[in-house]
Amino acid sequence: MNRLSLKTRTQIVTAMVEGNSINSIVRMTGAAKNTILKLLADVGWAAYTFHDRTVRNVRVRRLQCDEIWCFVGAKAKNVNPDKKADGWGDAWTWTAIDADTKLCISYLVGGRDSGWAYEFMQDCARRIRGRVQVTTDGHKAYLEAVEGAFGMDCDYAQLQKIYGAPSDEEARRYSPARCIGCDMKVVSGNPDPKHVSTSYVERQNCNDAHVDATFHPLDQCT
Repeated sequence: MNRLSLKTRTQIVTAMVEGNSINSIVRMTGAAKNTILKLLADVGWAAYTFHDRTVRNVRVRRLQCDEIWCFVGAKAKNVNPDKKADGWGDAWTWTAIDADTKLCISYLVGGRDSGWAYEFMQDCARRIRGRVQVTTDGHKAYLEAVEGAFGMDCDYAQLQKIYGAPSDEEARRYSPARCIGCDMKVVSGNPDPKHVSTSYVERQNCNDAHVDATFHPLDQCT
């Protein structure tokens, strides 16, 4: 990778940002696949370090949190014990977005239980100053995690989406469930109902949906 010119490295990173596959970048740039993967790992750690150092003491009025499923190596049901010990299997990316600036305040790749929720919300709280309104989905692990991280210094609501199945058999087979409503629950404080939303963080998760977890599932940005 050190032999690549700055121009070529810039071209590779630009192609990654645009969502091109590794194989297509090989064809476009002529660089070896392993070289591109090493560059991707280096860029990932540089971005992680920069975010961890600079996103501190941020004033956030409205924080939206969500988690999205992916897998490392293979889906959990297809992983043998040896690969599972190496970190293969299901992984969840937790993401927190400032609804006003669209800044990613915190992210975490790991499991989906209460322990991971606690680590994620603790990291959010360490990066935010002042009172904040928090919105999450209805995942129960958030309840104690948000309270443990922010205490009474936040206005917290959960937004549970209600899904209905497609109307005909063909649509049920190939289409995702359709959202037919939302159920809002105030958990603590006095959240403004007009800003109880997870739209921005869900949009961010859609952008990330085509990318597998770059870091080992036990890595965390704390």
